[in-house]
Amino acid sequence: ESLLVKLNERSTTRRKDPQKTDRQQYLLPPKRRNHHYCKSQQKESSPSKEDDTMKLSEDKNQRAYPQQTPHSGRHFLPSHPQYRHSGAIKKLLSRLINPIRRSAKRRMNKRFMEGWYYKITLPDDEIDNASFAFIFSVEDPGRNNPSSNLALSAVQVMGPRDEYLVQADRDDTKFWAWEESQGLGCTFEWQNSKASEELTDDCKITAMQPNEWKEKVKTGFQMLPTRLQGRVVGHDGTLGGVHEGQGVPGTCDFDMTIRPLSGWGDDEPESDDRKRNKKHSQKSTAGWLASFAVFEPHWQVTMADARATGFATWNGKQYDFEDVPFYAEKNWGGEFPSKWYWAQCNAFDGYCKPDGSSRLSITAGGGRRKIPLGQTEDLGMVSIHYNGKFYEAVPWTGEMEWDVDPWGKWIMRGRCTSGKRLFEAEISAICDPQTAPPGVVLRAPTRDDGLAYFCRDSFYAETTLSLWELNYDTDQKEYVRGEAIIDQAFSKQGAVEVGGGPWWDSWKGKSKMKQPMKSMVKLPYLAQRLQRKVFRR
Repeated sequence: ESLLVKLNERSTTRRKDPQKTDRQQYLLPPKRRNHHYCKSQQKESSPSKEDDTMKLSEDKNQRAYPQQTPHSGRHFLPSHPQYRHSGAIKKLLSRLINPIRRSAKRRMNKRFMEGWYYKITLPDDEIDNASFAFIFSVEDPGRNNPSSNLALSAVQVMGPRDEYLVQADRDDTKFWAWEESQGLGCTFEWQNSKASEELTDDCKITAMQPNEWKEKVKTGFQMLPTRLQGRVVGHDGTLGGVHEGQGVPGTCDFDMTIRPLSGWGDDEPESDDRKRNKKHSQKSTAGWLASFAVFEPHWQVTMADARATGFATWNGKQYDFEDVPFYAEKNWGGEFPSKWYWAQCNAFDGYCKPDGSSRLSITAGGGRRKIPLGQTEDLGMVSIHYNGKFYEAVPWTGEMEWDVDPWGKWIMRGRCTSGKRLFEAEISAICDPQTAPPGVVLRAPTRDDGLAYFCRDSFYAETTLSLWELNYDTDQKEYVRGEAIIDQAFSKQGAVEVGGGPWWDSWKGKSKMKQPMKSMVKLPYLAQRLQRKVFRR
């Protein structure tokens, strides 16, 4: 019986207190005990034992869960011993099968990074403002690039009150990842020498059962498709770097089960006939060209909305949670954009039922990215998942404009004028310096300096969303707003980011995708439109 089925059963049978609000329902009640971390407390707060049996290998012919998106797997060839003999053979076969295709996967002679971002939003806590982001990354992995001095396996954590931890290791062979599904991990240090000795050419340890991982791993992390674990013993990086001793020490432990709700697209229909429902499959965030080495960097939202149950400890203080909003995305490529902005929220007041019966998630952002022939382009997008429906305003289906300050204001407007769901959306995210924390400076992979300070984030933007239907007015010969689908949805817990630069002043712009890329990315949408017309007849 799959983990997803068990979680669904548990969520539907869990008894609710009718006197509690939705926000109170998905935070576990405080226990009458000291909130400092100890082994017995970890055992009590961990997901139940029935959830502790996980599938430790991926089935490349079947998704791990219905909402699994393209690009959930890795885009690099790990240097972990487990993959030592398979990479060269597979690369040769791939070239023989399709010699024209230029893969977006890691090429050993180029600078490369791949990173994963996971965020949980706890109910509004007036004392701690506690939410967490776990950011895993690997840089310049590969045995064919021993000269790189930027090879790195790292984890960064944003914690309560916009605090920060980082732990890193120059040994990229400790990092492993699955090729198709979202399975990855890194063991910085084993619990004892015996576990370390097991890592031989005959026995290479990658994915482990959750209980086995707890027993064997002293510091590190592991993400299986629906289970996230980690033990971080790092520092705040204030003394100049990411390695041991370069900041004030700190710790963070976490363990949670994840129930996916939205990937990147409409909900899958309740049908076993997947062939008849290909049009409902999940999408690439950057379009189908993301499968090729065209853009720099690549971006994929892997879980636009989900629910997480488990615990996280921050420097000894433990936070237990149940069915809280969870979000996941990833990047890969040579480096981040030279300048970018981003906003995300899936904790809107009144739209965040623990069981997922009412849900709303937004992801909006853009930046200046590289394209072939040494060119750049400024792009942006606004996307919304609302109760199983996907609203996507991207450069190849409509238009988008933004007005973003160096810090404190994100205003984004998007219109979709091509496709099956025409709409207009407006997102406002504000970090008031008088009331909100100042944000935390995070590190991001850079071309010349590796993992370096390059962006600023916060969990505490006051975020507002309005969504309208879009209708074509034959008299005005243009699209006009119709009925409001969502009117001023609000949250005090929006996540925001600005990165790169320079950010001397407000950045105002309109998304403009250059040809021939725009026409190429639109091809699947044109095919869908033609298919709908044919079936209507």
